Amino acid sequence: MEFKHELIVPSENLPFKIFVFEGREGGYFRDAHWHRSVEIFAVFEGALTFYINREKYPLHAGEFILVNPNEIHSIDSPVPNLTVVVQIPLKTFENYYTGEQFISFTHDAQTQDKKVMSLISDIYHIYTGKKCGYDFKVLGLFYELLYQMVTKYRETEVSSDMLRKNQRLNRLSVITSYVKEHYMDELSLERLGEIFGYSPAYLSRMFQKYAGINYKSYLQSIRAEYALKELLNTEYTISEIALNNGFPNSKAMGKAFRKKYGMLPSEFRKKTRK
Repeated sequence: MEFKHELIVPSENLPFKIFVFEGREGGYFRDAHWHRSVEIFAVFEGALTFYINREKYPLHAGEFILVNPNEIHSIDSPVPNLTVVVQIPLKTFENYYTGEQFISFTHDAQTQDKKVMSLISDIYHIYTGKKCGYDFKVLGLFYELLYQMVTKYRETEVSSDMLRKNQRLNRLSVITSYVKEHYMDELSLERLGEIFGYSPAYLSRMFQKYAGINYKSYLQSIRAEYALKELLNTEYTISEIALNNGFPNSKAMGKAFRKKYGMLPSEFRKKTRK
């Protein structure tokens, strides 16, 4: 089964994104994060391990997992794999919310799992093939996928705790979106508190309790992600890349980069330019 590696952003008339997971080469770990969209990770070859709200979910070839909006998750990709990711905007499910802007899908296996895997494979290959009328065919398959999700996987009973946590993470998402846009700036907890009207102590507790990570580690992780892109796509020196991405110096960048990717920036650049 052939899968192209590059990110795929569908044309404007397709209401979702589909692409091959960036950790396909193995030796990759994606730190704890969350987002407002619904994601499906479908493993066609190899294996992944998901950690969702501190629960472990091993995935092998032929298996997938639904990741809910505002669900804290990290991904361990130790071995080569072929994993297709489908990202669906939360708004797609607005007629099926079980709470205010809230929907939840089960992580448990269902009898429809093979059908879902087949739908995702067909959507990917028809989209990338781009033969005449492909968009109509892709949309038809996509709506069949949505039908399976809301009829076979949606959880109709949710707790008040789940709704409260979702609301808190919605607030936190506004803050993290700002961080992602201004990661090059000086962004102390005190500065964020001034911008959003929270005390530094409250913000610190919010990150630790609902995101499962302290704020400094989160910020350094974001900076390391952008630094990686410059290591891959530019000829800047490591010192220049450090300053470009909010680090005070290359030593600080090296420490954050090694924590996230398991190697120094110089080792990463050498490895990717062989």
